[in-house]
Amino acid sequence: MCGIFAYLNYCAPRDRRYVLEVLLNGLRRLEYRGYDSSGIALDTDLPPPGSAAAYAGAPPLVFRQEGKIDNLVRSVYSEVDEKGVNLDATFPIHAGIAHTRWATHGVPAPKNSHPQSSGAGDEFLVVHNGIITNYEILKETLIRHGFTFESDTDTEVIPKLAKFVFDQACDGEGDMTFSQVVMEVMRQLEGAYALIFKSPHYPNELIACKRGSTLILGVNEVSDQNSAKSFQNVKSLTTNGNPREFFFSSDLCAIVEHTKNYLAIEDNEIIHIKDGSVSILKFDKEKEKPASVQRALSVLEMEVEQIKKGSYDHFMQKEIHEQPHSLTTTMRGRLKDSGVVLGGLKEHLKTLRRSRRVIFIGCGTSYNAALAARPFVEELTGIPVTMEVASDLLDRQGPIYREDTAVFVSQSGETADTLLALEYALEKGALCVGVTNTVGSTLSRKTHCGIHINAGCEIGVASTKAYTSQIVVMAMIALAIGSDQLSTQPRRESIITGLSSLPSHVSEVLKLDAEMKDLASSLIDSESLLVFGRGYNYATALEGALKVKEVALMHSEGMLAGEMKHGPLALVDENLPIIVIATRDSCFSKQKSVIQQLLSRKGRLIIMCSEGDISAVGPSASCRVIQVPEVADCLQPVINIIPLQLLAYHLTVLRGFDVDQPRNLAKSVTTQ
Repeated sequence: MCGIFAYLNYCAPRDRRYVLEVLLNGLRRLEYRGYDSSGIALDTDLPPPGSAAAYAGAPPLVFRQEGKIDNLVRSVYSEVDEKGVNLDATFPIHAGIAHTRWATHGVPAPKNSHPQSSGAGDEFLVVHNGIITNYEILKETLIRHGFTFESDTDTEVIPKLAKFVFDQACDGEGDMTFSQVVMEVMRQLEGAYALIFKSPHYPNELIACKRGSTLILGVNEVSDQNSAKSFQNVKSLTTNGNPREFFFSSDLCAIVEHTKNYLAIEDNEIIHIKDGSVSILKFDKEKEKPASVQRALSVLEMEVEQIKKGSYDHFMQKEIHEQPHSLTTTMRGRLKDSGVVLGGLKEHLKTLRRSRRVIFIGCGTSYNAALAARPFVEELTGIPVTMEVASDLLDRQGPIYREDTAVFVSQSGETADTLLALEYALEKGALCVGVTNTVGSTLSRKTHCGIHINAGCEIGVASTKAYTSQIVVMAMIALAIGSDQLSTQPRRESIITGLSSLPSHVSEVLKLDAEMKDLASSLIDSESLLVFGRGYNYATALEGALKVKEVALMHSEGMLAGEMKHGPLALVDENLPIIVIATRDSCFSKQKSVIQQLLSRKGRLIIMCSEGDISAVGPSASCRVIQVPEVADCLQPVINIIPLQLLAYHLTVLRGFDVDQPRNLAKSVTTQ
């Protein structure tokens, strides 16, 4: 969804051009989240001494533009030239904010882009990720007090509310700190949000706060740039006057090139940067005064290379080809002595084994990964597994009991529906387990226990390497829960052996890249695609079709092959391409029967089979065949999805669409 970025340099002189480029580059790092407009705000020069001024600081420069960040860049430099702004002016301290917007309230347009303003003079500026649910009531109230609104957004009420609070304090001849203004604003807001405030009334200060949406603080001590552990905790930021830089971001990917010292801001925390120090306050709506909080900084385990494309043309392409490495990283240190060691579950294994049922909860690709894991979780643990799409669970208010274990799967750990389902399950008393790729995410903090998949930063909107790592992590969870059962020991040992060799098999299947490109060229003019799977590979069919749908913008449907005769068979003709997944497992003979029925109706088949099985599946000369390495049946979905990822990628490129930022989609869906 929306992306937030901010930068403040303290006693580290930077010219305006540098500040501008840091802000714009921060937005570029957040592009993958999905957006349709963007904007930034920084300072002009201070007015001459003795001149009348509405506030203590320099007037803000605000730039907003619809479309790609390149549009914003052109607009900024054009306006800078027109206004005669000196980009070489140097500031020992300067605060700037920036934003990429994914439209929810109001169409993509400059007036709806952020930063949103309090009105004439830009006395308060705000960038926002999330949705304010009571904005209509607040808007009506502010209009009655004489405010006029220029945008269609829910966000505009926030800076106007800040000005209202500030003006009320000034009318009462009372001083009000920036953090007090923000606290009074938070007291009125309902919904989910991450906010950054900037105001010329409080020059060279920034305030951030959040409730529900991710926000990260990064700190770089300029005098000791090579130290990865410059600070043990935030309090140490106030004990010296060293020059330093501060960064706020919706994502770690945008700060990794600047610093590895970061803090994941908690819900209802207010972060106030002033005079080079950081104050953390815990907001409580029921209390007049907030509590001061001390927080430890974390060290980011990510390299800059992870957020660059390197020799690849697109991030999706890079991430598909990274899967041998990402799977190795996912399993590193977790497969030991023919067993599985999962530190994140260690204290809860007994509770997991006593569960009445396991409920997998997710959305999109994460749901499909959980569906792929369901058969072997049931097999190895003996515990019934049910599947829930997070939004549907919430709509139905489906029953969850204290004896249940709810497993929440989310790449970002910030998916709105999944987090709301988590709150629901916590209220019901279930044990809540998180499976996520993002350290410090809301999901990882709010669940009782969980596992990080350690797939590395995934920037392409269409998830690829996270999907395969999620399946592997859930396989390891099943192995850990079932490790006390002697009857399944041979099966567990077989799967562990298969896991160890999985990265090498993935490397082998990636050699099908050229073949998938050729297949894509034959499908470029097709309007639809069907993918049939069953058993372990029903999820593969759903996920393969989803990838084609997401990026190639082609209608595609993944279907349970057992349901073929209950409707879908009516679609079959010589023009509709159909992929049938028929690799070796307990459903192999049934899939052979499906192939024969489709061939008898002149179906245009593309068959995925295990290496050496062409004669066994019995295709006609008109069929295309994709041969993949054979692995343990429950791990076969990890292998089988990769040709379909490659197909979706090449189909998108050949059709001329944006691979990494598909139309209308966002990487992290932080609104319902």
